[in-house]
Amino acid sequence: MIIGTLKHALMITGFVFVMMLIIEYVNVQTKGDWQNSLKKSRWIQYILAAFLGATPGCLGAFTVVALYTHNIVSFGALVTVMIATSGDEAYVMLSMFPGNTFLLILILFIVGIVAGFATDSLFKPDSVIIKKLTHKLEFHDEDECICFPKAEIFIQLKNLTLQRGLLIIVLVLFIAGLAFNQLGPSEWNWIKITLLIGSLSALFIVSTVPEHFLERHLWEHIVKVHAPRVFLWTFGALLLMHFLIDYLELGGWIKANYLTVMLIACLIGLIPESGPHMIFVTLFAERAIPFGILLASSVVQDGHGMLPLLAESKRSFISVKIINLAVGLLVGLVCYFTW
Repeated sequence: MIIGTLKHALMITGFVFVMMLIIEYVNVQTKGDWQNSLKKSRWIQYILAAFLGATPGCLGAFTVVALYTHNIVSFGALVTVMIATSGDEAYVMLSMFPGNTFLLILILFIVGIVAGFATDSLFKPDSVIIKKLTHKLEFHDEDECICFPKAEIFIQLKNLTLQRGLLIIVLVLFIAGLAFNQLGPSEWNWIKITLLIGSLSALFIVSTVPEHFLERHLWEHIVKVHAPRVFLWTFGALLLMHFLIDYLELGGWIKANYLTVMLIACLIGLIPESGPHMIFVTLFAERAIPFGILLASSVVQDGHGMLPLLAESKRSFISVKIINLAVGLLVGLVCYFTW
């Protein structure tokens, strides 16, 4: 269990690290123009977040968390992606009841956008429930912004610094772990291909950027500040979830309390883990619960998507969970009584 949890935590941390690295690189290359365009339109943020959340798996949620922690998208966009995502269960649902799964994804997409807009309208950035994060993407002056110095790349690799060498080794090991099925999905699906392409892109960036960019943006910002916290919180949370599910037998307890399944489904959805939600997927597939309960559970649960946020802001983590719990109960009850 510990080895499996460690691999899962390494996969999540690796993807978050790769996404942060690529975001930093693109930001410097464009002098921040892309994030300024995204910041200008909240609706584009909501639609992008809902689309990333609607894609199966947790990669889309991880991406929006990375954008939020750098103040590129709003707190409402973060709520949107966590409502829209169904985590790894999306694959299972598509295989068990594809028609209802597409309907579920569509409803989550719309509810996520509405909830994101409502959240930003009701709660301002300085609100007590939202912790204003201070992380910002930095970019150099025009004379420094050469992230692909052709004449210096060979010299940099020949005179390898400790920081560059360690990052190259870590990324090569991560890529090898993906290639030999030690990390990520065992099949070559789109998630694994995305992880591989992102990791190869990160390896290219680390191998070619100038020393000042590598030290200031990648090493000091991402490696020393973000990566350790994301890994430790992710590993700890996954280990705790395995203990609760495997040893306390929550699944049997949930099935024995049908009258309170709606509330239980939403409360279980607060757990930052994919496994518990599978109970309600199975119950719905066997027609033991109505669509409204599955919808409520899907709104609240977000797979592992919230774990990186737990490392960055406990207040934001709790606030998103509370908002999604309220939305899940409301939407689930409406659907339950009217479906």
